[in-house]
Amino acid sequence: MGTSVQVKPLSGVYNENPLSYVVSIDGFNFLVDCGWNDHFDPSILEPLSRVASSIDAVLLSYPDTLHLGALPYAVKQLGLSAPIYSTEPVHRLGLLTMYDQYLSRKQVSEFDLFSLDDIDSAFQGVTRLTYSQNYHLPEKGEGIVIAPHVAGHLLGGTVWRITKDGEDVIYAVDFNHRKERHLNGTLLESFVRPAVLITDAYNALNNQPSRRQRDQEFLDVILKTLRAEGNVLLPVDTAGRVLELLLILEQYWAQNHLTYPIFFLNYVASSTIDYVKSFLEWMSDTIAKSFEHTRDNAFLLKHITLLINKSDLEKVPDSPKIVLASMASLEAGSSHDIFVEWAADAKNLVLFTERGQFGTLARMLQADPPPKAVKVTMSKRVPLVGDELAAYEEEQNRIKKEEALKASLVKEEESKASHGSDDIMGDAMVVDASSTRTLSDVVGRHSGAYRDIFIDGFVLPSSSIAPMFPFYENSSEWDDFGETINPDDYIIKEEDMDQGAMQVGDLDGKLDEGSASLILDTTPSKVIYNELTVLVHGSAEATEHLKQHCLKNVCPHVYAPQIEETIDVTSDLCAYKVQLSEKLMSNVLFKKLGDYEVAWIDAEVGKSESGTLSLLPLSKPAPPHKTVFVGDIKLADLKQFLSSKGVQVEFGGGALRCGEYTTIRKVGDSTQKGGGAGIQQIILEGPLIEEYYKIRDHLYSQFYSV
Repeated sequence: MGTSVQVKPLSGVYNENPLSYVVSIDGFNFLVDCGWNDHFDPSILEPLSRVASSIDAVLLSYPDTLHLGALPYAVKQLGLSAPIYSTEPVHRLGLLTMYDQYLSRKQVSEFDLFSLDDIDSAFQGVTRLTYSQNYHLPEKGEGIVIAPHVAGHLLGGTVWRITKDGEDVIYAVDFNHRKERHLNGTLLESFVRPAVLITDAYNALNNQPSRRQRDQEFLDVILKTLRAEGNVLLPVDTAGRVLELLLILEQYWAQNHLTYPIFFLNYVASSTIDYVKSFLEWMSDTIAKSFEHTRDNAFLLKHITLLINKSDLEKVPDSPKIVLASMASLEAGSSHDIFVEWAADAKNLVLFTERGQFGTLARMLQADPPPKAVKVTMSKRVPLVGDELAAYEEEQNRIKKEEALKASLVKEEESKASHGSDDIMGDAMVVDASSTRTLSDVVGRHSGAYRDIFIDGFVLPSSSIAPMFPFYENSSEWDDFGETINPDDYIIKEEDMDQGAMQVGDLDGKLDEGSASLILDTTPSKVIYNELTVLVHGSAEATEHLKQHCLKNVCPHVYAPQIEETIDVTSDLCAYKVQLSEKLMSNVLFKKLGDYEVAWIDAEVGKSESGTLSLLPLSKPAPPHKTVFVGDIKLADLKQFLSSKGVQVEFGGGALRCGEYTTIRKVGDSTQKGGGAGIQQIILEGPLIEEYYKIRDHLYSQFYSV
């Protein structure tokens, strides 16, 4: 073979550790996958730390922790700065997977290996490729072509083909030959005699049953538990194999008209499903064809409720239910806590749909025979009080004073440097640093040219000897017709017009620390740990005997709840339950909103005749409500809709020009983060003629009014 190929495993050989390999082709170093496991042990990454700075490109194959979990840490701590390549689903769902991992741990521990900003930094430069797209690497990689191909297993999963001088290197791990409900099988057999094939032996000793048999056994054991008044916990990943499980349950519930509630619980559940709905072209031919003919999205889940916090689940009535909760390893997340609550009740079922990661609680429970009891560590945040709170506030004040002092010293040094030794300046202008904004802050992200602006407060340039306003020399080129302009400076991209579509994160679906504070409790707190012994199987006599043995010989904290007994081991929350009084509800007018009904409620808190807190009608007339349009629409979708109604429409100047005189604009704060938390407005402009009212009616039809 003329092309030099070297493979250096960093992790994931002769064991079930996460996947990470260096593939060198004629001196160009690929890092293929950058995985970590749910223990997040930095010692696993020591081999990666020794080569991270020499990596030229990173290829990601799947959107789960075992294939990309170490990426934020490697970029932040290990010096990994190479360009990264993946498919769109691997990028988006991988980002959400890491958000879920971080939030699940930050809620119950002082997790500091990486932050949300580190996750964003690692994923923001990812180059996304489509299946079978040939991408020619630049500069040092000239002559090398990479292309992702269908792998099955997970949405966006990739078999990588790396080509140099006509010879192929194929990286194919964790692929799936079988076609499933939401994914096509791999096309690995389509590669003709590659020079090198890199694959894995993870399932080499396993015989898989047919899909029909597997699915039927899965559903049978679930229904048996539900009909026996038990609950079913499915520990699942964030955005991987769980998608297949959701489709199985959704379709079976719809076909058989079942009413047992199903919940999908993780911190990014809503965002995950929103993204998946837009990835139909990455799914199986069956799903794509069904959407083309019926316009029904397979992931428009009508029988499954999405939850982002375990506290939401606790509000659900106590009845048989199915909960799909992350993490699949039971090492963190809501699945860990639910397992502790449900495991000791023989009516409940903990059902594993995939082999647990080595060394995790899930893997321990999958032993044959399963253990009689396992030790688990429960952790929770408790608010700081008393001396601890005072010490925390004192430390925060000290840090703020130090930062203010440093800032003043830096400012003083800059002032001395700009003024010089002689007093030419006269009286210096006092500037409030807190109100100073840089030019880039004022101009905004879309502008590529200077604008005449007034800045509230400014910093003197070092070359200046007197206060002056910002001035930029116009160095534009001129021709016979005047100043030459760049049309790109005046174009707003279509994708930038649609803001706030995601429920978690900013325009790019990113979740910053501010958005995370809406999910996590940011009250000054500390983490406390409690080791419990959970009894997972056995008769009443055996349970009591083992409990006493553990109390005497193992640890003082043993958890063995009775039927219907719930022990809160998560956090101490102060919540009040109120009833909606019949008198109040009799005057509420509901309006249809898709599959739901919504209404305005004006009430005051009082006590009912039984003494419980209740929402009662106002003692005085309620103020009138303005009509509210509920929903969101993309201008690109509106353009298509108006065209179907016979309206001539086109994009121009960042707006939709409809007919001859009417314009539709969508405006809002483009810097607002939090996934739709900013103010959005649809502006309809034009003379009040028949065309205006016709287009307005079409626009209103795309929203729900309340």
